[in-house]
Amino acid sequence: MGLAGVIIAFTKLFPDSASMQWLEHQMHHVEWHGLTHHDTIFPLFLFIAGISFPFSLDSQRRYGKSNKDINLKIIKRGITLVLLGIVYNGFFQLDFENIRYASVLGRIGLAWMFSALLFVRFGTRTNLAISILLLVGYWLALWLIPNANDPYSFEDNLVGTVDRLLLPGKLIYGSFDPEGLLSTIPAIAMSMFGMFTGKWIQMPIEQYSEKKKISYMLAAAALLIIIGYIWSLQFPINKKLWTSSFVCVVSGISLILFSLFYYIMDVKGYTRYALFFSVVGLNSITIYLAQEIVPFSKVSNYFLGGIIRFLPDTYGLLLGNIGYFTVCWLFLYFLYKKKIFLKV
Repeated sequence: MGLAGVIIAFTKLFPDSASMQWLEHQMHHVEWHGLTHHDTIFPLFLFIAGISFPFSLDSQRRYGKSNKDINLKIIKRGITLVLLGIVYNGFFQLDFENIRYASVLGRIGLAWMFSALLFVRFGTRTNLAISILLLVGYWLALWLIPNANDPYSFEDNLVGTVDRLLLPGKLIYGSFDPEGLLSTIPAIAMSMFGMFTGKWIQMPIEQYSEKKKISYMLAAAALLIIIGYIWSLQFPINKKLWTSSFVCVVSGISLILFSLFYYIMDVKGYTRYALFFSVVGLNSITIYLAQEIVPFSKVSNYFLGGIIRFLPDTYGLLLGNIGYFTVCWLFLYFLYKKKIFLKV
């Protein structure tokens, strides 16, 4: 929604500051191995989608829906997200040979769908075993199957081989796609970790106090991060490959962030500033799609372009990004006030 652009523009005001250079670096994805703050945003959405499912599942069961009905709804939602991702990538240009079929929304849709189907079918222990099996199996597949000196390199990895063989249309990096087919496997485990978190939050307060729930979540987060970094010594942290070490580390980070906001808003009841986040969170898919369709930058420039022309370049860049971010948020606020929400 442009917040990263605002932060980057702000750092340009202090070109000689090492801390600002570090902050700017965090607003970009790493080229290959490694991790920045920007690399955690997409996985966090998948993790949060997982957290919400146990609550949705309980609600559906209270209304008497059978597992068959629930599973059909899960599959419908997953396929809808895949289709919306294709629309985002330019479906209406009708250039079917060169369209990119993999997408961020498609990754969320498929990973969430498969994890939700497993969550409905099996218990927590079985699903935990499946999640571990998916992460370990993905690692072994990438490590042992390719005949290459570096099976985790950009040029030669199993993920790209599978995408080139099975994924139609355009691959965003030519040789492979970061939201392709094989790398969906570890993303299923990440979504499942979110579902475990949602189920944990549902535990009766008589059995586990809120303080104990948060303590256990933070302990689990620390364990995941430690496992991820140890694993990265052999299986590097890599968002584009969605390596198992990446999943462990970003799941831990997501769990820490969730614990923090859960404590502030649900336990302590500090919801005064929740509206700002709710406006975005309740229509996150809407703004993701709208930024590809609606010329928010033109709206911002219509009101601020005159002022920007008289400002130094760095200050003009900052004001332009603030304007873009504000227009996007006001668009969502209008939908919020009208109770218009895109639900999939």
